[in-house]
Amino acid sequence: MKLKIKKGDTVKVIAGNDNGKTGRVLMVFPDQMKVLVEGVNIRSKAVRPSQSNPNGGIVKQEVPIHYSNVMLVDKNGKPTRTRIERTAAPGGKATVKRVAKTTNEEL
Repeated sequence: MKLKIKKGDTVKVIAGNDNGKTGRVLMVFPDQMKVLVEGVNIRSKAVRPSQSNPNGGIVKQEVPIHYSNVMLVDKNGKPTRTRIERTAAPGGKATVKRVAKTTNEEL
């Protein structure tokens, strides 16, 4: 299934422990149907000492969240659903864009 959420989009979490938080999408994992959102779903991980981290210890990092738990945010800052709009060009090549259903503006 193709996800309508892309890297760099602003999304709002609509379910889970981080409900109500907004953040920017850092990565999309279409095979797992998950997205990595900045500042959301932060977990603690124990890290062994290494050359990059000589002391080791506990590191906080973001963990991917299922895409069904987030919703795209439009330019007004409100969560919105999207639709795909295709326009046929005279040369035969169609252009595809994502449009917010609430405001009919391109995302």
